[in-house]
Amino acid sequence: MVSGAELDDCRRVAEEAARLGGRELLRRFGDHGRVDHKTASTDLVSEADRASEARIVQLLRARRPDDGILAEEGSGHTGSSGLRWVLDPLDGTVNYISGMPFWCVSVACEEETPDGWRPVVGVVLDPVHDELFHAVRGRGAFRDDVPLARPASTALDEVILAAGYAYDVAHRRVQAAVVADLAGDVRGVRMLGSTALALAWIAAGRCDAYVEDRTFRWDWAAGLVIAVEAGAAVEVSGSRVLAAPPELIDGLRPRVAALG
Repeated sequence: MVSGAELDDCRRVAEEAARLGGRELLRRFGDHGRVDHKTASTDLVSEADRASEARIVQLLRARRPDDGILAEEGSGHTGSSGLRWVLDPLDGTVNYISGMPFWCVSVACEEETPDGWRPVVGVVLDPVHDELFHAVRGRGAFRDDVPLARPASTALDEVILAAGYAYDVAHRRVQAAVVADLAGDVRGVRMLGSTALALAWIAAGRCDAYVEDRTFRWDWAAGLVIAVEAGAAVEVSGSRVLAAPPELIDGLRPRVAALG
């Protein structure tokens, strides 16, 4: 079990790391350098992604040398402390490259348990709007210094549903069918382009539910802590992430079962 003092230190380091990466990304926003493809033509990585990750990893190795690291662009490190950093140096790369101001830096710290790794600290930074979402498991969620809590109850027809599409273009037809099935029952659907920031927005009450599959741990680890600490229910099943008000998640689960 991680002590309270160590959780406090991890939160401070996570915030420092996110701001360091965010400054690098803002400096390059609009001039992101070379763009390469990874798994598909829609799966992009820029010089900005790599530069942000390099700055963050350098800080983590200096401040927390015994911890492990799992990072989207490959900066892995096996630690010995029982803690691991999971980071996405730029979540929302397509938005970033296109000049759309919806992207973030996501930094989570996980503890190793008998059941696997469990996120205990989450920080999501929106550099464009200078908003820092953060949470420590069991201590609540915050936007900067403002406590966050979702509404006491939400009816399905009041829900703003955020969703994401996979890089696999063929699989998008499956995802689109699931979203189309839900679209008539909710207030609105938004395709935002960043899992981490969408989960932070759920915590802030800007949207109410989120569904996406073909995600990776660095997409949701930090946002999960923040959304859960604000009172949302978040389930990860395989590569699928479903977040919703607790009173609605049982009804939504079978409706997204085609995703996984």
